[in-house]
Amino acid sequence: MSQFEKKVQCRRNDAIDTAVGFIVPFGFFALIFVIATLVDVFGNM
Repeated sequence: MSQFEKKVQCRRNDAIDTAVGFIVPFGFFALIFVIATLVDVFGNM
């Protein structure tokens, strides 16, 4: 075991960071899609 493995700065689970890294951009692009869809629907009325 190397010295870097013994002295870890952050012991959080990587799955949480991975989930946040997927959900946040997905939510951002979904929000842009919803806004664009609403503009298109209300723009054609």
